[in-house]
Amino acid sequence: MGYIHIYTGNGKGKTTAAFGLALRAAMSGKKVYIGQFVKDMKYNETKISNILENITIEQLGGGCFIYNKPTEKDVILAKEALQKCYDIFVKNIYDVIILDELTIALYYKLVLVDDVIEKFFQSAGDAEVIITGRYCPDELIEKADLVTEMKEIKHYYQDGVLSRDGIDK
Repeated sequence: MGYIHIYTGNGKGKTTAAFGLALRAAMSGKKVYIGQFVKDMKYNETKISNILENITIEQLGGGCFIYNKPTEKDVILAKEALQKCYDIFVKNIYDVIILDELTIALYYKLVLVDDVIEKFFQSAGDAEVIITGRYCPDELIEKADLVTEMKEIKHYYQDGVLSRDGIDK
């Protein structure tokens, strides 16, 4: 039986923690699937699937809409992504399934909390499921087995330092 982990909060490191777990799992021989909600930019961490054959990464979003209103296309892509990840979950092909930025899709109401609960918290599946992103709903936090909150204390972005290659992206 797998457990459900949540990495949330306003601090840096949610996706980084999930990818660290993915690397640890892959190096122990486990198969890992990473479905990235919202994202469509090729960050450096996505290159890991070119090196380790037991890690699969798919970017399932239409891009960053954080500063704009989500479109109908964003809603369709998020719903399709949730269904795809659920289909992968119930097939028991992967040992670890990471739903990266799923909570952002929930926050912007691209998918519904009840659908996530029904699919991943009330379904049979042996995979370890990791959910990442800011603004995690309380309903998921209450049901998860492990919850880590990344809390920002200080960030160099506030001093004008943008994302640095290999460190932040």
